[in-house]
Amino acid sequence: MTTDTIESNNTKSSAPLLTQRYLRLVTKDGHSTFQMAGAQGRGVAYLRDVWGILMDMRWRWMMLVFSASFVIHWLVFAVLWYLLAEMNGDLELDHDAPPDNHTICVKYITSFTAAFSFSLETQLTIGYGTMFPSGDCPSAIALLAIQMVLGLMLEAFLTGAFVAKIARPKNRALSIRFSHSAVVAHTEGKPHLMFQVANTRSSPLTSVQISAILYQEQESGQLHQTSIDFHLDSVTVDKCPFFLFPLTYYHSITASSPLADLLQRETPHHFELVVFLSAVQEGTGETCQRRTSYLPSEILVYHRFASLLARNAKGEYQIKMENFDKTVPELPAAADSKSPKRTDKEIRINGQHADTFQLSETGLTE
Repeated sequence: MTTDTIESNNTKSSAPLLTQRYLRLVTKDGHSTFQMAGAQGRGVAYLRDVWGILMDMRWRWMMLVFSASFVIHWLVFAVLWYLLAEMNGDLELDHDAPPDNHTICVKYITSFTAAFSFSLETQLTIGYGTMFPSGDCPSAIALLAIQMVLGLMLEAFLTGAFVAKIARPKNRALSIRFSHSAVVAHTEGKPHLMFQVANTRSSPLTSVQISAILYQEQESGQLHQTSIDFHLDSVTVDKCPFFLFPLTYYHSITASSPLADLLQRETPHHFELVVFLSAVQEGTGETCQRRTSYLPSEILVYHRFASLLARNAKGEYQIKMENFDKTVPELPAAADSKSPKRTDKEIRINGQHADTFQLSETGLTE
């Protein structure tokens, strides 16, 4: 998302920060939509973080960088070997019968193709055949040592990048799935905002922690951030110790909740609820992270999630993932009547007690 502002005497924005075309700050799969415009020194900052660039790079570009790095390395030293042979006068000589007073630096390098082949053999330590460096040519020995050292450094760097990219926790986070919609349902007569998250792999995650931020655009063009607290059933600790089956997180919508006023409006102002999940892999101990976001149109009032748990013929639990994004409508009257607030009223006729009745108060807030 690009923020376009025009400076004027009253320093007002020419367009709202969240336009109708780009309504998201964070996509459903957790990617940011922000774009940096007019940042100085951005290219230099990228070059200083080559390792980070390789880690964030897609695999097809990673393979291209891997292949291009070795080909460029071979070509550069092929040029150096060719120049060495030319300066030493080896290109025009008969390498099978050289003059007695001439030392050939590298045997049988008579063309650039032969120089490239020798560079390839040196880098890959294939083993020299007919082409080999002479021990009586110090320049050839020095160039050979330089190519071997730089080649080993290049191999170590790219091999480490491949291993780190394969083993990074981001790949494990792809198996964490958030429900497409959030719902507002009543539990014990109280409204709660709920969303579900599932671990789609059989290996459990531990120390699961959820945090959420509510983003709202202000008239000044700034994004206001508000922390939203979510809890898991009756778990009192901040972290869920075991994440194997789908979890449902709750936010109690009370009068003090930042969402209470927003969800009661017929046409709520634009906001975005971004949810962050961090968990620890049981096997490696590494922390993986996943995030998603919910817009007002993705929060369904008077709905609840369909049941996910079932038992098979053997009595074992089964998770019906086909129901993960399904919601069931909840009748507002039924939801509000679970535990409404009641006020006792008394009817008096001519100052005498006649009867009593109760008034019930319903709504999203307590």
